[in-house]
Amino acid sequence: MEYSNLFVCLMGMGVVFGGLICLIFLTYGIGLLCNMRAKKAVSPQTGAKDTASASCSQELVAAISAVIAEETGISLSNIRISSLKTI
Repeated sequence: MEYSNLFVCLMGMGVVFGGLICLIFLTYGIGLLCNMRAKKAVSPQTGAKDTASASCSQELVAAISAVIAEETGISLSNIRISSLKTI
């Protein structure tokens, strides 16, 4: 039994796209599962501030300043970090 070139081409593309669609659904499902587990693990904190600058140490601010100075070529004395926000 001999298959035509068009049939083989369409069958190959169908298998590839079917596999990609399955991967999309699997990653979406695993993402939902991880988010549900993360929400269960996080306990609500009362009275906690949203500003990360209060919890950042001076060493961290100095390290961030040094990296910015190195990458941009600006002198370290010209850099001023006014606040930090955790993303």
